[in-house]
Amino acid sequence: MELDALDKLGTQAFDGYLVRKDLVRTFSRQFPVPTYVVEFLLGRYCASTDPEEISEGIEIVQRQLANRTVRAGEEELFKARAREEGSVKIIDIITARLDAKTDSYVATLPSLRLTQVRIDVETVRLHERMLTGGFYAEVTLVYDAAIAQEANGRPFGIEGLREIQLSKREVLDVLVRGREQYGTEEWKHFLLRSIGLEPERLTARARDVELLRMVPFVERNYNMVELGPRGTGKSHLFQQVSPYAHLVSGGKATVARMFVNNASGQRGLVCQYDVVCFDEVSGVSFDQKDGVNIMKGYMESGEFSRGRESIRADGGIVLVGNFEVDVEHQQRVGHLFGPLPPEMRNDTAFMDRIHAYLPGWDVPKMSRELLTDHFGLVSDFLSECMSRLRNQSRASVLQGRVAFGGSLSGRDVNAATKTISGLLKLLYPSPDAVVADEDLEWAVRLALEVRRRVKEQQKR
Repeated sequence: MELDALDKLGTQAFDGYLVRKDLVRTFSRQFPVPTYVVEFLLGRYCASTDPEEISEGIEIVQRQLANRTVRAGEEELFKARAREEGSVKIIDIITARLDAKTDSYVATLPSLRLTQVRIDVETVRLHERMLTGGFYAEVTLVYDAAIAQEANGRPFGIEGLREIQLSKREVLDVLVRGREQYGTEEWKHFLLRSIGLEPERLTARARDVELLRMVPFVERNYNMVELGPRGTGKSHLFQQVSPYAHLVSGGKATVARMFVNNASGQRGLVCQYDVVCFDEVSGVSFDQKDGVNIMKGYMESGEFSRGRESIRADGGIVLVGNFEVDVEHQQRVGHLFGPLPPEMRNDTAFMDRIHAYLPGWDVPKMSRELLTDHFGLVSDFLSECMSRLRNQSRASVLQGRVAFGGSLSGRDVNAATKTISGLLKLLYPSPDAVVADEDLEWAVRLALEVRRRVKEQQKR
């Protein structure tokens, strides 16, 4: 691979936080894990431009993934290895639940089809996300033959656990310092490379839509809809790039899993993740009549009440789905919210709570040509930075510089401000940066367009 100017700039600005995106793809097809898991390992062993170091690192990553990921049909082999050697290391998604009969927690490791794995209370307390859908981790699994002899014994146990994601204090400082070396257009291109796309092969319009897709990661309680043709990579960002996003595939969404479980008091997905994305949204339905109403209330205020207490959360809600027909035809026969499930489709109050409607038809279908072979930021570093940026706001930039007309309602202004704030955080990670007029105008135009699309469909 030839290094271009952007690669050279990246190696100076983000030494140790870069990874070559084509390496990631070679591994992610071979092993049953999402991209950010592969990048986590590549970032640890291959964050360099030196070909020898990279090839050494690749060997280590290859070895670790081969020895620690369980392919279909290999479950018994790993269990036997744990028994013979006493312990085995695997990379898997780990979930846990409370077993009330024995008053203890048990963990589940789906790739080994184990549902009764011993895990101590302290580990669960440190990693609460394993109680609401789980996360990827490097797990040390031990086997105890003595317990296996007991009635209802649980011979498998978890001895060690290492979350697969970056949690360093100073990640934002690194991002801010690195950003200072880029021009705005270079930075936009670099961000797109970091999520695996080659900006040179996208139109300016498609680049803008891709950046809009990243806004829910940096803005709290951001609600977005994207409907468009199949195969445009709508769910890629939410499933592969960030461990802080959770993808709910079509089907039943339960109030207990989404918000809070009244029986156990366990908080749901919106409390645990930055973004909850409903994929194939046309097939989503709630298990309770008031499910959509709870969701509506949550999308408006960021809180919901179940039982006596009111719970605040800042997870954004993203709905993505497909058009069966082209956009012009959809507009002729109905409106652009047509593919949503019946309880949301014609509810104008629900629509009003959506901050942005992304034009999914402006993004080309995903193909090999659109993927980048250059350097980009390691996904877990980028997603950690985006998660930290949620604690800031850029709304103050608008004061004295942007005047919205009188025809915008309070919700419109709020929606546009959120989108602008998110876009500016992506472009200027430093809260003290001076935002150029043309960048502010770019953000305002995009924000008003994606909100106006919601208003027009409401009117229809």
